[in-house]
Amino acid sequence: MARLRLLTSTTLVLIAGGAIIAQPASAADAPAADASAATDSAQSRPVDNGIAEGSDIVVTATLANEIAPVTSSLETTQPQAIVSRSFIEDSLPATADFNQLALITPSFSTSGGNGGMGISESKGRLRGFQDGEYNITYDGVPFGDTNDPSHHSNTFFPSDTVETVVVDRGPGNASNLGQATFGGSVNLFSRATRADAGMTARAEYGSFNTFLGRAMVQSGKIDSLGGTEVLLGGQYVTTDGRLTYSGYHQTNLFGKAVIPIGPSVTLTLLSTYNKNHFNQPDNDGITLAQEAQYGKTFQLNNDPNSPQYFGYNYTDKTTDFEVATLEADIAPGSRLENRAYTYFYNNATISVADTTVPAGPDNATTNADGTKNIGHIPGYTKLNSYRTYGDILKGIFDLGPATLTVGGWIEWNVTHRKRYQYDMTDGGPDAMAYDYNQKTPVGVPKYINYDQDSRGNQEQVFAELELRPTSTIKITPGIKYIDFTRKLNAIANQKTHSPANFTASWSDTLPFLTVNWQPNDRLALYAQYAKGFLAPPLSVLYNYDPSNNTVQPETSTNYQLGFVFHGSHLSLDADVYKIDFNNKFASQKINGDTVFYNQGGVTYKGVEGQATYAFDNGLALFVNASRNFAEANDTGLQVKDAPYMTAAAGVLFHHGPVKASVIDKVTGAQYADDANTGAYRIPAYNTTIASLGYSFGRFGVQATVSDLFDSTAVNKIDINDGPPGDVMNSNDQYHFQPGREWSISLTAKI
Repeated sequence: MARLRLLTSTTLVLIAGGAIIAQPASAADAPAADASAATDSAQSRPVDNGIAEGSDIVVTATLANEIAPVTSSLETTQPQAIVSRSFIEDSLPATADFNQLALITPSFSTSGGNGGMGISESKGRLRGFQDGEYNITYDGVPFGDTNDPSHHSNTFFPSDTVETVVVDRGPGNASNLGQATFGGSVNLFSRATRADAGMTARAEYGSFNTFLGRAMVQSGKIDSLGGTEVLLGGQYVTTDGRLTYSGYHQTNLFGKAVIPIGPSVTLTLLSTYNKNHFNQPDNDGITLAQEAQYGKTFQLNNDPNSPQYFGYNYTDKTTDFEVATLEADIAPGSRLENRAYTYFYNNATISVADTTVPAGPDNATTNADGTKNIGHIPGYTKLNSYRTYGDILKGIFDLGPATLTVGGWIEWNVTHRKRYQYDMTDGGPDAMAYDYNQKTPVGVPKYINYDQDSRGNQEQVFAELELRPTSTIKITPGIKYIDFTRKLNAIANQKTHSPANFTASWSDTLPFLTVNWQPNDRLALYAQYAKGFLAPPLSVLYNYDPSNNTVQPETSTNYQLGFVFHGSHLSLDADVYKIDFNNKFASQKINGDTVFYNQGGVTYKGVEGQATYAFDNGLALFVNASRNFAEANDTGLQVKDAPYMTAAAGVLFHHGPVKASVIDKVTGAQYADDANTGAYRIPAYNTTIASLGYSFGRFGVQATVSDLFDSTAVNKIDINDGPPGDVMNSNDQYHFQPGREWSISLTAKI
């Protein structure tokens, strides 16, 4: 939970999950709405004069920062980008997922999302680090899959559950928690409760027959419950989708209560529930031959004799996420924070095994007796279901010229994953023609591809001391210890089809050191040295004998320097970085078994910057850019799926009832393979979003056009059969930008 920071200078303050409000030095200097918001928040939330984490971000309230879509804090100790709620609300379609909220920031790019804005899953990348190599948090809680810390962009948190996004491009201090600390963090903060009662409703219609309806109800301060504030929300989305026969339906419910227990204790309860149903193959994307025959919008059809039949390819996903946060001033200058949480993910998928082939004799299933069913469509049912539990405890102690923060994180999960082969044509179990040789145990049917339970346990303890030798300098050394354990128990292990009962553990101690120097109230300079850690994925136990593995956790050493400047009309920040990434995961076949080991590393380095200039009439110009190297140490080549650069620029206007913006994001060239093969080079592509809104008192209308220039460029290639050679006969799968989309929304505020 965020807290209001009361400062003597004019600031923008993120409160209760990240709402940005103006807090001038005196109420007389403030616009009426902002002064009211600041007063209500100060009355309903405890005051904290220190930055503990996450959404306690202080941003100087200049003209530039009030309108900028992205800015940074003078308090930061690493490169940072804060995405405002006004940008999320006024410049993006309501269907946008959290990767698209972060896309405007330097060094961040996305791939996938080919079915439309937020309609199909996208994957984010930060400085060339892939999804699963950096953290994503929600209200300070790291979350991700249990086999590796990857994420699903449209599964947990629609944009209406997110108040603001803070992208930290670095490991942070020792108190920054998560499985993948070395790549950075995308920090999402939940919608804020308000002291005034009210309701907001929004209806949106747009391309692909997309309809969105959402509502949020604020209880306001309930005096009979000690000043409790409650927020309830819901959203429903239905669409045909950009891709053929690929409908998508989403239902989301959200609730949050901020409960003052006493003058210095606050309990925040949060829960969100999400359910998705969509038609899509488990391994999506189309071949170049399919694109030539059917076009870039092809994915599925209505022919039951075809592997692309929509009735054979669909997924149901259900998730929930709950957090109970207790914050208490336990003594003068001493504060306790505790977050207890749980989240659930259930993915039930039916999919054809290979949608890159047409209907015909190339499709066949195999019966248990070895006979083949020519022309039958092979497929499978897949389940990935897990529940994660955790607790984060922090103690913050003011020692006069220093602040000590100590704490720990404990998390465990329970996962069931299985995949059964299936004859789509007959609707019965399918043995498939896998050659398990002598490894197939008696009693395990061959139609069971895998059926396994797994457990994950991790503990992290940390301590950091913020030293203040002068009023303008903060030096923060810290240390963190990590212990991570994986356990797997399978009647049929993935990849081997054999029973398995394996355990593996890894641990490490990580040092941190950050410095922030503010020579005046407009300028800050910072430096960071930090170690990072990522435990091996569950797949290192997908073998016959894990004792043959020599794999160790991936580690990194981060060096960063930068500055932040907030002038009256100009907001500017820039940085340089170098990251030595070691122990890259690799595997090889030895005596028929897959053995995992570490092979070399990658050097990440680059320069990043962003700026906003605001004129007095409500007009602002925005730009950011990055030059990113992600070079393998053994070859000197750029690692796959790592763009060489990113850039963004835009014009924003906000005056009276009119809000307008045009923002363009460029993702630089990249390769789909580590060998940098010419045929797998993905040229730079861009996304331009234009938005225009007008308010009529309590009502408003907004029109948004995404991908204004209708780009359908390739943004991802899945390599399935090595170097392409004759690309038209390759079964490599290509993903394309969705092209131009439009939406019109109506909003009512009561």
